[in-house]
Amino acid sequence: MKFWKKLLVSPTDTLKDTISVLHKGGYRIALVVDKTNKLLGTVTDGDVRRALIGGVSMDDEIKSVMNKQPFTISDDTKKEDALKLMEDKDFLHMPILNRNNILCDLLTLQQLHKKQRYNNPIFIMAGGFGVRVRPLTEEKPKPLLNVGKRPILETIINQFIDIGFHIFYISTHYKSEMIREHFGDGSNLGVSIKYLHEDSPLGTAGSLGLLPDDIPKLPIIMMNGDILTKVDFENLLEFHHAHDGLATMCIREYDFQIPYGVVEIENQNVVKIIEKPTHSFFVNAGIYVLEPSLVSYVDGKSHIDMPDFLKDQIDKGSEVGVFPIHEYWLDIGKIDEYERANKEVSGIF
Repeated sequence: MKFWKKLLVSPTDTLKDTISVLHKGGYRIALVVDKTNKLLGTVTDGDVRRALIGGVSMDDEIKSVMNKQPFTISDDTKKEDALKLMEDKDFLHMPILNRNNILCDLLTLQQLHKKQRYNNPIFIMAGGFGVRVRPLTEEKPKPLLNVGKRPILETIINQFIDIGFHIFYISTHYKSEMIREHFGDGSNLGVSIKYLHEDSPLGTAGSLGLLPDDIPKLPIIMMNGDILTKVDFENLLEFHHAHDGLATMCIREYDFQIPYGVVEIENQNVVKIIEKPTHSFFVNAGIYVLEPSLVSYVDGKSHIDMPDFLKDQIDKGSEVGVFPIHEYWLDIGKIDEYERANKEVSGIF
């Protein structure tokens, strides 16, 4: 089967169904077609994130989200002309149609360029005590707990290396020497790893002040060292650049079901009874992109958590963008989440 046929969806498929298609093969596009393969629209990763921010439900039909006028080329277009057009317009994909407007192929830049090398610093917070997963962390820090065949932190670092990142900073505190001994300076992985030791816990933002002055003056990707995710970090950087904010926070939709019937009253009378309603919220996913200028606001001595730090910047008038995560994401904060990660890891990483 041609790869693009795995990317086909129906206009009546749900947003949830389409997201699963977006994850297949990593092409970051779904092609909406009718029964004859006539192209009706396209859905990209960006379309999905904008829809989620706009309140679209996972159960809504994708025809309400798709781009109904995608840029296409005909099947007699020379490949070199098509590639030049894609590069000029900064397109990652280009659907190819025959004379009857039937989809017959998808041109992509994904396999045409060598893996990019990114000089953006990757800052991983790995200094926590792992209290909620004891006794597992009595002998080693949580980032070194194995999920599958390797430690959590090793999986995170390998993901970044596979994309092309090579400059790493790891903040440590609890059993820091074990993390240093495991990864060393990163030379065995072909990257640079430097450690920022917290003499006392500084919170999720306080260790920013320990970063050296000579870090590359590029946006910093910062994340907790106990998160497993398949988020597209390249797309995250692109989003951050496009929105030109001081910071970008990754968010994730979280559903909470009240286990009782909720009663609405008015003037001591029942007006509505809602049985076990579900409420949806966007929650902090523990992954950020920060402009390097933000580092100067942290002294490296005071305890401060990232939500408070970003709130301070917002109060000063700075813009903090949000990047919704629809990919796999798991915060290994408790033992049951650690057990879940070990059950799921083989099919995801």
